[in-house]
Amino acid sequence: MSLLLQMFTYPFIVRAFVVGILVSLCAALLGVPLVLKRYSMIGDGLSHVSFGALAVALACGWAPLPVSIPVVILAAVVLLRMTENSPMGADAAIAVTSASALAIGVIVTSLTTGMTTDVDSYMFGSILAMDRADVALSVALCAAVLVLFVLFYHQLFAITFDENFSRATGVKVGLYSTLLSVLTALTIVLGMRLVGAMLISSLVIFPALSAMRIRKSFRGVVICAAVISVVSFCAGLTLSYLVSTPVGATVVIVNLIVFLGCCAARRLKS
Repeated sequence: MSLLLQMFTYPFIVRAFVVGILVSLCAALLGVPLVLKRYSMIGDGLSHVSFGALAVALACGWAPLPVSIPVVILAAVVLLRMTENSPMGADAAIAVTSASALAIGVIVTSLTTGMTTDVDSYMFGSILAMDRADVALSVALCAAVLVLFVLFYHQLFAITFDENFSRATGVKVGLYSTLLSVLTALTIVLGMRLVGAMLISSLVIFPALSAMRIRKSFRGVVICAAVISVVSFCAGLTLSYLVSTPVGATVVIVNLIVFLGCCAARRLKS
C-alpha cells in the first residue's frame, strides 16, 4: 500500500494516469464501431503514419505532436476514401499505408537523428516523455473526442450497422465516417506517447472484443468496453510501476488477460 501511495507522489505518474485514462476511454469508444465495421487495423496503420510524421518532425527540429496530428488526420481521411472507392479493399489499403509510412520513418531516422530517446518513446511508449504542454493538449483533444462521440452517437451507431439504410434515411454517411476517422486519428496520436506506435492499436481492439464477449447490445458493448479499457490501463500502469516493466507492453498484457477471461466466461455461460 505504501508503494502505491508513493507512486502518486511522482508528477509524471499522475500525468500518465490522467492522459492514459482519457486516451483509453476514447480508444475503447471508437474501437467498437471500428471493429464492427472491420476497420480494427486502422489504428495500426495510423500509428505507423504518425511515426513517419514524427521522424520527419524530429529531423527538422519541429515539435512532434503539432506535425503528427494533421498528417494522421489526412491519412485517416485518405484511407477512408481508399476503402470506399478503391477495389483494393480496407485491409490492403491499411497495409500499404502502414508499411510505406513506417519505411519512410525508419529511413529518415537512420539518415538524421538515429534512434534517439524521443524516437524510442514514440515507438514503444514512455510515461517520462510527457510534459505539461503534452498533457494540456492531450486533455483538450480527448475531451473534444468524447464530446463529439456523445453528440453524434446515434449517427455513428447507424453507419456502423447499415450504411445503405442510413444513407436512404438521410444520414450523411460520408460526413460521419470521416468524423469517425478523424477522432480515431486524434486518439492514435495521443496514445502513442503512452504505449507506443507498436502497441497503440491494442487499445482500440482488445476492449471492444472483450466487451463483445459478455454484452450484446451496441450501447452495452460501448459502456462495457469503456470500463474494461480504463480499468485495464490503470491496472497495467500500476503493475508496470510495481514490477518495473514497460508501461505499454504491461497494459497490453493486462488487456489480453481480460480478453481471455471474457472468452472463458462466455464459454462457461453457454
